[in-house]
Amino acid sequence: MTAMRDLMVHPEWLQALSAEFDKPYMQALDDFLCAQRTAGRRIYPPTEDIFRALNKAPPSTVRVVILGQDPYHGAGQAQGLCFSVARDRQIPPSLRNIFLELAADIACPYPSHGCLGHWAEQGVLLLNSVLTVEHGLPGSHHARGWEQLTNAIVDYISRRAQPTVFMLWGAHAQKQGLAIDAGRHKLLTAPHPSPLSARRGFFGCRHFSVANQFLQAQGYEPIDWQLKD
Repeated sequence: MTAMRDLMVHPEWLQALSAEFDKPYMQALDDFLCAQRTAGRRIYPPTEDIFRALNKAPPSTVRVVILGQDPYHGAGQAQGLCFSVARDRQIPPSLRNIFLELAADIACPYPSHGCLGHWAEQGVLLLNSVLTVEHGLPGSHHARGWEQLTNAIVDYISRRAQPTVFMLWGAHAQKQGLAIDAGRHKLLTAPHPSPLSARRGFFGCRHFSVANQFLQAQGYEPIDWQLKD
């Protein structure tokens, strides 16, 4: 059975987070996940995709951070990037609303799939607060240690000199973003894009165009938000 310490993590993130990976809470988290799998629990995403967000967007490339909560808890959905699903999976409701706002904001054609890998490859860190979940039980791996690690990731990005856009959708993401240096970075806040809250201010937030305007003002290339078929 593969332990987290055996998983591949991009060397830049290993260097940035070396102190975190050596802390007792990470060993406790590793023990918890191993025990869950030994007990026959179905854990998402697949083990090899747990750190996919970090591997797709190493620190030197990160220009935008989107914070999610925990992975999708249905079979075959979670792939290690927040809000993203594999190309052959149905687009979940929150992601549908993200695409609707994207189309309204910058006139992107509505995508035919929900894989956000194209964003990650351009330096969009698609980071869930909690990186694993049990099948059918949203929030089941909260308070097991993941939050401490992802808070360290957010803090590392915040402490960098490079200005970065943080998209904080919903109260959970906004709470996690309280320590971000708003004087250096661009903090974009809105309600969560879920069907329960999208019409309370997520629709019309125009975060995608605002993010690109900020990046260009800093001398960076804008994000190509359009997903390829």
